[in-house]
Amino acid sequence: MSKVNFESLLEAGVHFGHLKRKWNPAMAPYIFEEKKGIHIIDLNKTIAHLDQACAAMKQIAKSGKKVLFVATKKQAKEIVAQMVTEINMPFVTERWSGGMLTNFQTTRKSIRKMSAIDKMKTDGTWETLNKRERLFKTRQREKLEKNFGSIADMTRQPAAIFIVDISKEHIALSEAKRLNIPTFGMVDTNSNPKLVDFPIPANDDATKSITIVMEAICGAIKEGLEDRKNVKGDKEESEGTVEVAALVTEKVSKKADETVTETATETASETETATETASETETATETASETETATETASETATETASETETATESKD
Repeated sequence: MSKVNFESLLEAGVHFGHLKRKWNPAMAPYIFEEKKGIHIIDLNKTIAHLDQACAAMKQIAKSGKKVLFVATKKQAKEIVAQMVTEINMPFVTERWSGGMLTNFQTTRKSIRKMSAIDKMKTDGTWETLNKRERLFKTRQREKLEKNFGSIADMTRQPAAIFIVDISKEHIALSEAKRLNIPTFGMVDTNSNPKLVDFPIPANDDATKSITIVMEAICGAIKEGLEDRKNVKGDKEESEGTVEVAALVTEKVSKKADETVTETATETASETETATETASETETATETASETETATETASETATETASETETATESKD
């Protein structure tokens, strides 16, 4: 959602339109009144449409896609270039090259050619060129940088396009509509808002008006990018928590295995000790039984000896 209010839009002159004789009848629902031959834009509708555009921009930025900004008119060049550079989005502030979107492969070839010249300066190839070739390459590089330098990082077609003046940038608008790319645009009283998916009725000639609208749009994109970072951070934290839990589980299982092993070892040693004790007991029992047997044998021998002595005594008598 945008953070602009009625008073700030009024101070920036967003409500000023074009002369009555230059108006487009399709802008009638967005015109509040006519004053001294100039149409006045309804700022309440401007705020409503700006909120819709900001919400859509936030969702696009949150999904990680690119938005292309187009503003080649003198009043908007520096403003758009400065603000869009901060949010790392592609923009076009010089002449719109025909086919920049519909013939995107050729555009990418031009960008690769610019990158090849930069590579020549780093790998030593530049030193092998003569003075004339260097001059030619330098001029070629400057021309490519002027037209395509701001979209060098745009490796695919943008998810949306924002245009400051749809009447001046009608070629960019027609290319975007042909490729079914969602279009956002500042629409003045001399333009047709039906050509844009998200029209923002506003003064597209004053620098203050362009600045306040661009601040709202760039702010929404920043919020979307921050939300995307936060979501990534939450995912990384959850993954880290899962990894920590897995490590803790492994450690606990290792400790449990060690405890079980120690217990089993102790039990085995106790069993061996008990077995040895039992064997010793059996040995003692056997010794006792042998002793009893020997005692019985000795008593029997003594009895037999006594009986023999008595017999011998009786025979002498």
